[in-house]
Amino acid sequence: MFRLPLSTTLWIGLMTGLGPAMAQTPPAAPRPARPARPQAPTRDPHTPGYVTATELPDGDNAPATADGNFIIGPTHTPAPEMTAQEGVPQGTVYNFTMESADSKFYPGIARDTNPNPSPGGNGAPGGPARMAVASHPAPYTRHVAVYVPKQYVPGAVAPFIVGADGPDRGLFPALDNLIAQHRLPVMIAISIGNGSGDGQGSERGLEYDTMSGKYAEFVENEVLPLVEKQANVKLTKDPDGRATMGGSSGGSAALAMAWYHPELYHRVLTYSGTYVNQQWPLNPETPHGAWEFHEHLIPDSPAKPLRIWMEVGDRDNFSSRDNLHDWVIANENMAKVLAAKGYHYQFVFARNAGHTDGAVKRQTLPEALEYVWQGYPIAASKN
Repeated sequence: MFRLPLSTTLWIGLMTGLGPAMAQTPPAAPRPARPARPQAPTRDPHTPGYVTATELPDGDNAPATADGNFIIGPTHTPAPEMTAQEGVPQGTVYNFTMESADSKFYPGIARDTNPNPSPGGNGAPGGPARMAVASHPAPYTRHVAVYVPKQYVPGAVAPFIVGADGPDRGLFPALDNLIAQHRLPVMIAISIGNGSGDGQGSERGLEYDTMSGKYAEFVENEVLPLVEKQANVKLTKDPDGRATMGGSSGGSAALAMAWYHPELYHRVLTYSGTYVNQQWPLNPETPHGAWEFHEHLIPDSPAKPLRIWMEVGDRDNFSSRDNLHDWVIANENMAKVLAAKGYHYQFVFARNAGHTDGAVKRQTLPEALEYVWQGYPIAASKN
């Protein structure tokens, strides 16, 4: 259908509706600006009640072979592995899109309005009030980037890592360098875009903050078959050769993929993991959303065969609306319960760092990847 340009349509409407009464109508008052989000407080990693952690010299990373808790910063210098190096083979990145109309798992939603505290709301519980959230069906286009290293032999079955909020262009040069140095196996990286929006009531929130195995099942049934077809690769079925990664809600989604489907994934890497109460709609089995990981699920369950790397910043996200939206406390609690259950994990507390801090990621990602892949045979993957 032919449509006039917006400026033309607006001009015609003004001309046809102009009259004495209209001319005397005062202009509408401008909407008040949305208040800026309060700055998160800066936390001291030695606060009583926090995990005991090893403070590293400024600029150092934790050893890639060491479990436990570490403090880095305040300076965050990019690791050399994060940039392309002369003479290092560079992988190929294949890009494709997925339409919501083709998905049986996520046909698409969008939030109607910004959520507001409401005692009668239908969203995630938060102390005395709930978040009133409404959403409606909405289409989306999902972008997927697949990294295939130069050393990959067509037809070989390869390990892989699945990342949230893709495409993550910073990941690919790190893999080039680490694979060339034989610090990682020859592996595929699958960087999956979210379905748009953020927070309760959004498609991204539904995918990442829901406490279930649904997102892992979506990846398994709808994304990985397309990856194999589009990039001409074969992906391992061995959960020890499969990793997940993400930041913020993408981080809690990465853990949920492995927690609810340990037969699919054994390795998890998260930055500023949203282990807080962001789930929507409410699930009575996990009423506190991802806060349940450290509140009940991990402490009350037998240890699973997972290896986990986590980071949080000293100025990470914080909301005072309830006691379930403190990202620093959530990640500190994660470290406590993982240690108590005997997991292989590494927790990094970053000084001078915000939420999913880019400088911290550029400093730590190579070491984080190397830690997560400890124990996986690398020699067999050399070419």
